[in-house]
Amino acid sequence: MATPKQKITLNASRDIPFNKLMLSQSNVRRIKRGETIEDLSASIARRGLLQSLNVRPVLDGEGNETGMFEVPAGGRRYRALELLVKQKRMIKTEPVPCVVSDAHSAIPIEEDSLAENFQREDLHPLDMFRAFQTLHDQGASHEEIAARFFVSATFVQQRLRLARVSAKLQEVYEQDGMKLEQLMAFTVTDDHARQEQVWEAVENSWSKEPQQIRRLLTETTVLATDRRALFVGVEAYVAAGGVVLRDLFEADNGGWLQDPALLDRLVHDKLKSIADEIAAEGWKWIVVDVDLPYGHNHGLRALAGTAVDLTDAERAEREALRAEYDRLEAEYGESDELPDEVDRRLGQIETALEAFESRPMNYDPADIGRAGAFISIDRDGDLVVDRGYVRPEDEAPEAVDGDADGATESEDGRDDPSVRRATITIGAQTSEPDEDDGDAIKPLPERLLIELTAHRTLALRNAVAGNQHVAMTALLHRLVLDTFGHRSATGCLEAFVRHVRLPTQDAELKDSPAAKAIDERHEAWKGDIPLGDDQTLWAWLDSLDEASQHALLAHCVSYGINALFERPNPYGSGVSQHGLEQRLREADRLSHATGLDMVDAGWRPTVENYLGRVTKSRILEAVREGVGEQAAQLIDHLKKGDMAKEAERLLADSGWLPEPLRLIDQDAPPALPGEGEEPDLPEFLAGDDEDDSAAADEVIAHAVAAE
Repeated sequence: MATPKQKITLNASRDIPFNKLMLSQSNVRRIKRGETIEDLSASIARRGLLQSLNVRPVLDGEGNETGMFEVPAGGRRYRALELLVKQKRMIKTEPVPCVVSDAHSAIPIEEDSLAENFQREDLHPLDMFRAFQTLHDQGASHEEIAARFFVSATFVQQRLRLARVSAKLQEVYEQDGMKLEQLMAFTVTDDHARQEQVWEAVENSWSKEPQQIRRLLTETTVLATDRRALFVGVEAYVAAGGVVLRDLFEADNGGWLQDPALLDRLVHDKLKSIADEIAAEGWKWIVVDVDLPYGHNHGLRALAGTAVDLTDAERAEREALRAEYDRLEAEYGESDELPDEVDRRLGQIETALEAFESRPMNYDPADIGRAGAFISIDRDGDLVVDRGYVRPEDEAPEAVDGDADGATESEDGRDDPSVRRATITIGAQTSEPDEDDGDAIKPLPERLLIELTAHRTLALRNAVAGNQHVAMTALLHRLVLDTFGHRSATGCLEAFVRHVRLPTQDAELKDSPAAKAIDERHEAWKGDIPLGDDQTLWAWLDSLDEASQHALLAHCVSYGINALFERPNPYGSGVSQHGLEQRLREADRLSHATGLDMVDAGWRPTVENYLGRVTKSRILEAVREGVGEQAAQLIDHLKKGDMAKEAERLLADSGWLPEPLRLIDQDAPPALPGEGEEPDLPEFLAGDDEDDSAAADEVIAHAVAAE
């Protein structure tokens, strides 16, 4: 058998004393990057030299080897070994593993240096994450791993958090399906199912930036800077079993509290305890809420109390604080910027002086017995107690003949503050008596409201785009407000349509008839419109007939429709309560003008979009309104899951809609609960059937349009 001809000869490897090595001037690496020589030196001292040096023999003028070797590739390793020799941690004759290339090679020595550095492939971040996790599983702490690789403990913690992201998402990242910054965003929660759910939601979305991923992962949580969290304290929340989500890659301002229900319970309990203490002062009523509405004390008479006198010690402390404040202001008044410690001290003094000014008030005991107090939390999480308000119905009666002071006292002592207990109202619920809610209808969840109104918004856009007269009226309405109202404009023409995104929506929205109609219309226009040149576009628009112009105008105007519900923010960011009410009023007006009916638009109640996300009471209410009382009685014994499924079947063709999707009759007065006659039964149940009881046992298919 013929021996195959050798085509490649690998360079020999040998140990060369360190003092026979010298750094080559042909090394292409000139700029320092990555870890320092000191760190690399410490790594070699711990692990040994993991990679040999690439060397070439040094030749004399006649081309003979001198016994010395130059290092064109591996200069940083050479310097690290040199440092070990200087530190006397390695002798200068220590053998160093080297790969020796031919001194007479036709390949330039610079090419050896370039090839080793250019062809090197950095470790994939995912391999680093998993390697750190393996070391951690073997018992190494964050600090130990950091010390071994000369990085910070925070760096190790971050990488370990990345290693705990769902294996499915790690695989997506490994296949370049997402960026590292997106993978980092998923570390705010350890819930793999939720991580994968969010990725499925944003994978093909127009917005899958890291901040959008973090927002979706934390949308059911509460910021640690929320007034409720500041009031209770994150430590107390954690002590009660709460979990705090943290973002190790971005500033998270303390993180997110994962259990809002637990937080609300802690807030309720703490406020209730404080309310009980204040009630012991003898007040008739106490109103408690995290955020009392604007004007909560309008129409009430404020008692004129007298401030509690300061003690001599308190007066002396107040004067000392004022003197210190004046001294610091005089000393640093001309400074452009106060030192941090001075600024902090001035803030402490201001807080202390405010406490002296807001000290408790003394009230007449007779006034306390007919007055009340408000308890709330300010935006910084501090307790706010506002005492001394009398409701009109609690005002003292005028004196009558024979009763000079106008005071009366019941025989059972109910007017005696020492006997009467204050009525404490927390939010919209009265704490005494504490009764079971029973079948009370609770408000719809906020997220469900947003999703329902997203359906309405999309359907309304489609309706406006199909009604040119309404679109023209809506645009003219806006322009008239801008022209004759109080808005100011800049530029040539400040008439614009802001494309309103739908940030929170369910999976069914994109497949709804309205969504498909809008997309088809948009793609049709997109294929006709010349968007490359402004002048060309103007000429094309000018050439359209009036009907086409109106149709295109209606389509563009429709993208500005916003009928979304969102939580009002009284602090300037987002929509105000007034703005939200105005938005929904205008949406109702457009719905009436276009004749929008969400039933015709294709919305049907299902377990996913409504019935499975509300209470049993609301499910029964929906069946009762849409199908009839007897149908509701047929399912009222079922568990919630089965009840929701059965309700979906019953309501499928009923035409029933939840309140946010109903077309309100603007001309009809609001009906009081219980008013009105029972609607006629459907034809197949009406008449003189002999066996009415048998028919009653069947599912009632009565359709009530919720308009």
